[in-house]
Amino acid sequence: MYHPGRHQMTSSAPKSEQLRVLYWRSEILQVVYWLHGEGLGDIVDLDLISQYLDVDVGDDLSKYLDLLVADGSLVRDGDWYALSARAMAEGEAELATAFTDLVHPVHSECNDECWCQTSAAEAEACARSRTVHGPDREAGKAPA
Repeated sequence: MYHPGRHQMTSSAPKSEQLRVLYWRSEILQVVYWLHGEGLGDIVDLDLISQYLDVDVGDDLSKYLDLLVADGSLVRDGDWYALSARAMAEGEAELATAFTDLVHPVHSECNDECWCQTSAAEAEACARSRTVHGPDREAGKAPA
């Protein structure tokens, strides 16, 4: 049985039980979503989750997994867990939010921060400017 305050799972885990529940919910769902996204498994077990979260061997995340099953975030089949459809959507949204600052336009996408907006030489070399702004656009100049 779990006894709050008896031991600490990691130095970054909160001390209060309410915050620990939120903390471990987020950590567990992130690692399960990441494993799924990387093609490392659609189903995972407690040992794999603990390994990726670097949890001490004596520490037990099963209480938090049970809470995630109870709230519909995880689906359990014996000792195996999978993300529910809702958790998959939440994981996707959380990942998108976490990496917003790192995401840049891809080929055929251009925005006001693209180099082609400020430099004629870059605009000439920018395949995005030709694709998005059209071949009639004069390089390095804002549209009329």
